[in-house]
Amino acid sequence: MTLCVIPARGGSKGVPRKNLLEVAGKPLIVWTIEQALAVADLDVLVSTDDVEIAEVARAAGARVPWLRPDELAQDTTPTEPVVRHAIEQVSAERGRPEAVMLLQATSPVRHDDTLARALSEFAGTGVDSMVGVVEQSPFVWQAGDPPVAAYDVAARPRRQDLTDETRRYRETGSLYVTRTEVYEQHDNRLGGRIGLFVMAEDEGIDIDTELDVALAAARLRG
Repeated sequence: MTLCVIPARGGSKGVPRKNLLEVAGKPLIVWTIEQALAVADLDVLVSTDDVEIAEVARAAGARVPWLRPDELAQDTTPTEPVVRHAIEQVSAERGRPEAVMLLQATSPVRHDDTLARALSEFAGTGVDSMVGVVEQSPFVWQAGDPPVAAYDVAARPRRQDLTDETRRYRETGSLYVTRTEVYEQHDNRLGGRIGLFVMAEDEGIDIDTELDVALAAARLRG
């Protein structure tokens, strides 16, 4: 069994109450719930500390069997303890899941086949954890004295000449698939043999500002 965990804390700073914000006609979190429910053999669970979010999530079809403890719902709470809490609760109720798909509701743009393709690639490649990424320009710099480029400035590459080894990718934050033991042993969503799951460019939208909301809404409306 693969457990799908969708974390949804009640508090948010950039866009207040953004998990419930209406985006293209639905509360933001509902987009992710519906995408997960469309995939066979996923136990779709929302971990939240918020009663209103829990009600909306249940109405959309997700399981919300408990409210997250306050100590796991602080501004400074990392995601990993939230997932481990869900693993522990589900293991006691239904048996230990083999893997966990972590979906962030703040990245609602996913293509119809994205989640199923991610699970298929995870199983087919045999990796221990997988991170969703989108391709980005290789012309990236790191500040310093002197600043350092991520490419050879003496032989500036052309986009059409990029190879698998020279391509660069940005972590979307949208999805991760991880063997349960990685969380248990490393307290991390990424560990062991890590694989890249390449997503479409528009799937890299992460809602943190009002502009992000507008971009996501335009894409979700199709």
